[in-house]
Amino acid sequence: MADPSSYRPKPGQIPDSPGVYKFRDDHRRVIYVGKAKSLRPRLSSYFQDLANLHPRTRTMVTTAASVEWTVVSTEVEALQLEYSWIKEYDPRFNVKYRDDKSYPYLAVTLNEEFPRVQVMRGAKKKGVRYFGPYGHAWAIRETVDLMLRVFPVRTCSAGVFKNAERTGRPCLLGYIGKCSAPCVGRVTPDEHRELAEEFCDFMAGRTGAYIRRLERRMTDAAEEMEYERAGRLRDDIGALRRAMEKSAVVLADATDADLIAVAEDELEAAVQIFHVRGGRVRGQRGWVTDKVEEVDTAGLVEDALQQLYGEESGDSVPKEVLVPALPEDQVATDALSQWLSERRGSQVSLRVPQRGDKKDLMATVGRNAQQSLVLHKTKRASDLTTRSRALEEIAQALGLDSVPLRIECFDISHLQGDDVVASMVVFEDGLARKSEYRRFQIKGFEGQDDVRSMHEVIGRRFKRYLAEKERTGEWTEENEGSTAPGENGDNGDIGENADDAADDTTGQIPAAPGENGHAGHLGPSSLKEDDGRPKRFAYPPQLVVVDGGRPQVAAAKRAMDELGIDDVAVCGLAKRLEEVWLPDDDDPVVLPRSSEGLYLLQRVRDEAHRFAITYQRAKRAKRIRTSPLDDVPGLGETRKQALIKHFGSVKKLRQATIEQICEVPGLGRKTAESVAVALAGTAPAAPAVNTATGEIMEDDEGSTHD
Repeated sequence: MADPSSYRPKPGQIPDSPGVYKFRDDHRRVIYVGKAKSLRPRLSSYFQDLANLHPRTRTMVTTAASVEWTVVSTEVEALQLEYSWIKEYDPRFNVKYRDDKSYPYLAVTLNEEFPRVQVMRGAKKKGVRYFGPYGHAWAIRETVDLMLRVFPVRTCSAGVFKNAERTGRPCLLGYIGKCSAPCVGRVTPDEHRELAEEFCDFMAGRTGAYIRRLERRMTDAAEEMEYERAGRLRDDIGALRRAMEKSAVVLADATDADLIAVAEDELEAAVQIFHVRGGRVRGQRGWVTDKVEEVDTAGLVEDALQQLYGEESGDSVPKEVLVPALPEDQVATDALSQWLSERRGSQVSLRVPQRGDKKDLMATVGRNAQQSLVLHKTKRASDLTTRSRALEEIAQALGLDSVPLRIECFDISHLQGDDVVASMVVFEDGLARKSEYRRFQIKGFEGQDDVRSMHEVIGRRFKRYLAEKERTGEWTEENEGSTAPGENGDNGDIGENADDAADDTTGQIPAAPGENGHAGHLGPSSLKEDDGRPKRFAYPPQLVVVDGGRPQVAAAKRAMDELGIDDVAVCGLAKRLEEVWLPDDDDPVVLPRSSEGLYLLQRVRDEAHRFAITYQRAKRAKRIRTSPLDDVPGLGETRKQALIKHFGSVKKLRQATIEQICEVPGLGRKTAESVAVALAGTAPAAPAVNTATGEIMEDDEGSTHD
């Protein structure tokens, strides 16, 4: 690992002008390419204290052995040079989007004497007009089959074409009217090229004018009583309309635009692009990338634009490019827009949609990107070989005797110390076991203390595990030196609030184990309830993961030591640096960023965080919605709403007499008396104060404060 100070440029050596820079390793390989509107502050930022750098940036600068730069005159030149160098050197620390498949295009070979319509994949060729990409090749063939009736362009291969020339007989498509048969001279090269160009114009979105022209020709033919020709034109119009219907209208103003959306997490990002031509979605594609450098959404968009349009020119670059975010620096945004305009040869609008149909369509593209990222992660997680490798890497990194087939992860969630809750998620054989998820309320204290909360939750979880061992007869004399459940009046916390064990998938609370179990050997049936369901906390994990660093790990280990649990490994995953902490170790375990083991630990940690925050938000929402009327027996939601609507607020309802309450439709005297008693037993909330003026404000809203 290199020391960045060993190759840091001397003060004043770096120019204060736009440019592009390259970091090289000790083998002279380019590992990172970047650009800057001012090289001096940008490069200087890489040579600060390593502790202040993002972990990915720190890895890059310690891998590098030298840095060099090239000065340019404008940011547009910097953008072009950066793209060229990234393409040439393929640096390992730059964002590189990878297609999850090879997308098919509809291609028209305008570089040939007799242009051909065909399906093409792979690198684009000069002189070929492309449309798409499409999700499936059959979608292209269906569209072409409909359009050949109107635009009978050649679709045959070079071998078939030459054979037809030699024999003087066209192929089947020539006989049925779906090819103009230039191979046998039915049309001249110029006439056939005109057909191909009309085909391209129609596919590019210029559909309305052509259909109107056909309709006029059909009407003229009918007026001249050429009904057969009019019928053919009618059928041609129908075929074109069916081809158009295969791509629904999404923008009514016949917009030509590309919409780009990004979904991302800490490690990966997915990009989705919708190609809209003539107001219709003509193609769609998606990319997934590893975030090997510190980059925000605007940076991901910039990289996507470079890789999407770096080799394009002319109409392949649309008039409008809609993105979810732009660089904060307006100069950088203008440079991107100018670069796109140069690629197209005319002005390109680059912006974030703010309202209307384009914003709605952007939301749809965003949902596709999110789904693409989820699908990518699911495919990666569901692969058996990958999961096995991940578990083996974890076992090796943590020094475990065997792979952790059951992993439990704990996370604490609260809002500024209120509604403190915890979650426990379970992964078995690398896959989530949602029926085993549990959630906890922190009861031992009030306020915000994540370390103390973690100690309490781990202690409660393993007290229940030990209680199950004792109840089933697995508790032996070897355990007598430890603190057994039930000592000092502690019954293993079995009688906790039911919220502590809610099932994630059904919302139901699994039945608590009975108090009067019998002794016996631990067989498969001893780990199940009478109805066959697994008991809560009956299965011990091989690895406990806590969301946090050294303090949380120490708290979890201390809780397990207090209970005599010494056969369960524990570690913590610190989110900021993605480091794995072990008890009693001064330094963390750093797994390679590409490690499947690290990826699995991150998935477990993120799932625990999701489950905890979902529960915490639900509790907060329930607390906010609480009203004194909730405790009135026999008073349903409809009559509660009727009371609030009649009086305007709970405050005014509290001031009403029983007779006044009885005036509310649907309320009898007995219910009115219950309402009055319930409200009389609750103190009104403290008056609200305008912090700007000190004025005491009347509470007429009625709802959550009482």
